[in-house]
Amino acid sequence: MAEKGRLRIQCFKGDTYIPVEGTKIIVTSEGVTTEVQLTTDSMGESETIELETPPIEYSQSPVGKVPYSVHNIRVERDGFQTLVINGCQVFPEQVALQACNLTEGVNRMTRADVINIQSNVLNGEFPAKIPENSDKPLPLPTGGVVLPQPVVPEYIIVHNGGPNDTTAGNFTVPYKDYIKNVASCEIYATWSDSTIRSNVYAIISFTLNRIYTEWYRGKGKNFDITNSTAYDHAFDYGRNIFDSINVVVDDIFSTYIKRFGRKQPLLTQYCDGKNVSCPGWMTQWGSKYLGDQGKTPYEILTSFYGNDIELVTATKVSGSPKSYPGYSLTLGSTGLEVRTVQEYLNRISINYPLIPKSAVDGIYGQRTREATTVFQGVFNMPKTGIVDFATWYRISDVYVGVTRIAELRSSIGEQKIFIPPKSFVNARDNNIPRFKYRQ
Repeated sequence: MAEKGRLRIQCFKGDTYIPVEGTKIIVTSEGVTTEVQLTTDSMGESETIELETPPIEYSQSPVGKVPYSVHNIRVERDGFQTLVINGCQVFPEQVALQACNLTEGVNRMTRADVINIQSNVLNGEFPAKIPENSDKPLPLPTGGVVLPQPVVPEYIIVHNGGPNDTTAGNFTVPYKDYIKNVASCEIYATWSDSTIRSNVYAIISFTLNRIYTEWYRGKGKNFDITNSTAYDHAFDYGRNIFDSINVVVDDIFSTYIKRFGRKQPLLTQYCDGKNVSCPGWMTQWGSKYLGDQGKTPYEILTSFYGNDIELVTATKVSGSPKSYPGYSLTLGSTGLEVRTVQEYLNRISINYPLIPKSAVDGIYGQRTREATTVFQGVFNMPKTGIVDFATWYRISDVYVGVTRIAELRSSIGEQKIFIPPKSFVNARDNNIPRFKYRQ
């Protein structure tokens, strides 16, 4: 009997969190003649469907067989351009999550947007990572200001090719979406929680090192990182992610690895450990086997990177209106933090009407708990009804996502000042010209 995995699809207007209701979705599977037709609800979500998959054993050791089934998705809605996604991957016993960002104001009879998802790195043909020194020089301080601690960015600009490929374009991607995408490309969603966490820590640390050291920016590039596995991580724009990875990233997205006494996140290089050997780096299959033995994420990481490392949580998350208070909000909690959550959820409920509105009174009562639980269900989080670290920042993400258009419109006509970018040569030059303009 064939094993099963699940697929859930959610449709949004462009790059916002505004849901698209009434979208027609057709799912076809390789080697299957029948198709599944779905329609999105008021939350922009389809029902979760079961699909046949290969045996789970294919993802538990490098047996050379593809461990997931592949499906094609066609999304149609009046007023939006048709979107076609080829190669959506579904693992056994896992929920695949496919976001569809639809282009508004286009006749759907025009040529469709097409996304072709690549193979997972572990069973595809990708160039091996070129080794590099993990200890990077730090950029010069600007204007005599001491370099701050690493900050979690709101967005990452990803170059769609090697660093010297001037013909390739760039993608601007929300930071957490980027980490989830990379992890879904690099490892298997069926692996243990400890293994997934150790790999996500490595992906986060490598990424924040590239940003903190301005590795590409300092060379005059207009991006933060590439999607070439020879230099950085795999990244596949528009691909699906998985619930097991989604939950982990939401939980630890601001925590990175660093060596004792160092400021910069560790450049945590890694390889698969099967086709490539990489002494001193983490191997993905090696981390899988250690996770199976019950090792914790930290124990897995020290097995590869040494005992002189620690896990550090960044204190600043860019793009979030307010920082996490440092404790969970639950029934009986009171204060400004509860009031903030109530205000945000009430605003989000305008676009997601199944989320009940609650009084903005700073008291975490049953109504606020219910709103939190519904929100968590809509955005693929554990439905605890508690605003923990992951839920706080997810609420912030969606709040910013549904309000940003209004904020941008309200700034039209404001006078701005454009300051040309500085290079290292003129970093301390205060005579750089500034130009006033109106937005």
